[in-house]
Amino acid sequence: MFALLRSVWQEPRPPGPPTRVWRDWALVGALVPAAVLEGVLRPEVPWRVLSLILTVGLVPTLLWRRTRPLLMVAIAFGASGLAALLTSGDPPGLDTLAYIVLLPYALFRWGSGREAATGAAIILIKVVISLISGDMSPGDTVAAFAILFGVMALGGAFRYRAGARMRALDRVKLLERERLARDLHDTVAHHVSAIAIRAQAGLATSPSDPDAATDALRLIENEASRTLAEMRTIVRALRRDQPAELAPSPHITDLERLASQTRSGPSVKVEINGDLGDLPPSIAAAIYRLAQESVTNARRHARHATRIEVHVAADDTSVRLRVNDDGDISLMRPTTSPGYGLIGMSERAGLLGGTCEAGPDPERGWTVTAVLPRAGWAR
Repeated sequence: MFALLRSVWQEPRPPGPPTRVWRDWALVGALVPAAVLEGVLRPEVPWRVLSLILTVGLVPTLLWRRTRPLLMVAIAFGASGLAALLTSGDPPGLDTLAYIVLLPYALFRWGSGREAATGAAIILIKVVISLISGDMSPGDTVAAFAILFGVMALGGAFRYRAGARMRALDRVKLLERERLARDLHDTVAHHVSAIAIRAQAGLATSPSDPDAATDALRLIENEASRTLAEMRTIVRALRRDQPAELAPSPHITDLERLASQTRSGPSVKVEINGDLGDLPPSIAAAIYRLAQESVTNARRHARHATRIEVHVAADDTSVRLRVNDDGDISLMRPTTSPGYGLIGMSERAGLLGGTCEAGPDPERGWTVTAVLPRAGWAR
């Protein structure tokens, strides 16, 4: 139990809290006139002037509720509690002051464990003081606790959900890095073997044919440069010690298998244009992996699709991949975040210095577009 409490106390803040967005300013702009109208037009407002000042004066706390959640909770609940102690009878405040329930939510959503525990204690003390001073009845106190703990639980639930998604995204990116490293493993091993063979041949022929040994050194230099380039890519992609599996690396020519593997569902047509013979293995493997994932996604999710087109084109500087289907996008549910497969594709393209984008086609279907540098990231 003590270990659990200590882990909660030491919980850090979630990364990247938004500072202020347009919705915050719109909320503030709506609350201020609403509080003024209530303070002026509502009959029998207790401590009318003080209630209006308190309600309007605490509205700016909403602007810093994510970046300074504990301070905003302390200001809002401390000020409202102090105002209740300095007055007698009904506590000051308007119905519009109900917006302060957003502060406990933000505290548990964006605050650290220490901030959440401290803020919860401040809120508890304020409610207890209101009960003891007679400002709140026992029934109102129970209702207040239910509402406050409800919004706190909601903030914690959204915090856990966001954390779980972030951890899932990290796993997807790490898996894609490991896959890229495995694709490059055989290539690096081939280059090292070639270096060793050339070195042995140079040593064997150096006494009788020095020119042949010089040629061997030039070949070794070329192979070593290519090996270093692939090794740099692996180091960028793989951030921890993980043995790479020995498996054949796919190539551009393997794209034809995507069409031949079709047994049911939409047909796959592959079209390749341009000179792709001297592509670095990392780029060739990435193009194949991106096309394979795009075709797999289209077969799974494209509704009423009859065809999938894969088009690869290369010029002097880049290689472009375009995969599109003719599915019915009107049957797709709108989403605000990309799936894990698309995130993995973008991660692989980014590791190689390229881009990968996906979205609905203006006419029909879904389109994936990727652009990778022809020379590779490390060149």
